[in-house]
Amino acid sequence: MKKISHIGIAVNDLQKSCELFSKLLNKDFHTEFVSSESVTTAFFKMGESKIELISSDQDDSAITKYLKKHKEGMHHLAIDVDNIQNEIHRLKKEGFRFLNETPKIGADNKLIVFLHPKDTNGVLVEICQSR
Repeated sequence: MKKISHIGIAVNDLQKSCELFSKLLNKDFHTEFVSSESVTTAFFKMGESKIELISSDQDDSAITKYLKKHKEGMHHLAIDVDNIQNEIHRLKKEGFRFLNETPKIGADNKLIVFLHPKDTNGVLVEICQSR
C-alpha cells in the first residue's frame, strides 16, 4: 500500500456540494462521469491525496441506494497500490472479502476493487491502481 488516494463523500446535490467544498478548501475541482458506477464525481486535490464528492441521478446506482439508507457523508477510503492483482491475492489470503474481485475502471481512470465493509470495521475501502 502506497498512500491514501482519496476520501469519498456521498452527496445529494453535487453542484451545491462543489460550491461548499470549493469555499471550504479554497481549491478548484474537476468533475467526471464514471460509467462503471453510474456516478458523477468531483475531485479536490489536497497535497498528494484528494477529496472526492460522489453523486448520481440514476435510481439504480450504488450511491443513490446508499444515500437512501444513510445521510450524506464519508462513503469510502481509497488506497493507492502499485499492483492491484498482488494486493487482491494478499488480502484474500488474509481473509478479506471483496465486493468485486475483478478490477474495474473507476474515476481518474484507475483500476479499482472494494473490500467488504463487514471486514473493515464498517468502512468501505477502495483499493486502486493507476493505469
